[in-house]
Amino acid sequence: MERYFLGRNREARMTYGFDEVSLVPGNITIDPRDVDISTTIGEVSLEVPILGAAMDGVIGPKTAVALGKLGALGVLNLEGVFTRYTDPESVIDELITKSPEEVTPFLQKIYQEPIKEELVAKRVEEIKAEGVLAAASCTPSRADTIGKVAEEAGLDLIVIQSTVTTLRYLSSSQKPFDLVRFCRESKIPVVVGNCATYEVALEMMRAGASGILVGIGPGAACTTRAVLGIGVPQVTATVDAACARSDYFRATGRYVSVITDGGMRVGGDITKALASGADAVMIGSPLASAEEAPGKGHHWGMATPDPSLPRGTLVRVGIKGKMEEIIFGPSHLADGTMNLAGALRGAMGSLGVKTLKELQTVEIAISPSIWTEGKFLQKVQGVGMGR
Repeated sequence: MERYFLGRNREARMTYGFDEVSLVPGNITIDPRDVDISTTIGEVSLEVPILGAAMDGVIGPKTAVALGKLGALGVLNLEGVFTRYTDPESVIDELITKSPEEVTPFLQKIYQEPIKEELVAKRVEEIKAEGVLAAASCTPSRADTIGKVAEEAGLDLIVIQSTVTTLRYLSSSQKPFDLVRFCRESKIPVVVGNCATYEVALEMMRAGASGILVGIGPGAACTTRAVLGIGVPQVTATVDAACARSDYFRATGRYVSVITDGGMRVGGDITKALASGADAVMIGSPLASAEEAPGKGHHWGMATPDPSLPRGTLVRVGIKGKMEEIIFGPSHLADGTMNLAGALRGAMGSLGVKTLKELQTVEIAISPSIWTEGKFLQKVQGVGMGR
């Protein structure tokens, strides 16, 4: 691997995000209707390898149902407004009227309302009542409380999620979360995140996780990279986690899914994430633009209301169409933000691969001009790839 020097005795390596790479077309092409985009996470099977991010502007019970009926999976935030308020819609309606200066204090205020265990169970039951899979997310500190309540209510998959997750957590004031015990005792698949390195991904796989979330700070509403200065671009982070998965599988025979979380704006980014080694992706802002999304065209991150160090903001994504149009089309936009499954199928056909496993082996080129080459008119007119 090529190394670079920041200065005397201080090395760095080059890392890559979605805008720096492209996928090289294959020697054969395949009818997009003949490719298989299904995936599995533990014992959970999905027809579409897309998870809706556990953010209140993206996933509510109704959105989770809409995604589930399309073959994808919506992940509900167990620490969000849907488990704090019996009428979360009115809270969201007030939030989206706030000025930029009022947003952070208002978010901090509404998330001070206590989480109610009866609402945790109720939201899971609302999703299950529609005959779809139910998935939900909570932080490590609440996994043994509200996480268990959700599991007892019929949850099919649980995500233990924080800004940066490691197996080894040092603290002089609180007891660390026992991920090994939790995974061992859980009756449903456990997905853990987020991470961005080979070593941490491997440790969480060894702890018993069924899936690993990869991505620190790339989300559209997230400001972690600005506030904390940390993160690894998503292509490199995914490749490293996928390498950990392969090494772990060779050593144990147990397959752990890698899920790239955040930073994907268009269908091409999703394909690049999967080609980098992911088994599925978790996206927020593209789904927040669906008519069914609770944010009504707005999106904010899980760490946005942190009482001492907010790491996100409210962004407007607009409403582009129904959830079915976002996932399956037809698209009435040419910017890659709709018909995400169709884009994936089309890309796989052009790459000459039939399955996601084959997609993980395609040639990737370093292409820093992929978003600008030949796109002068789009850029100056603010259309297509020039937006």
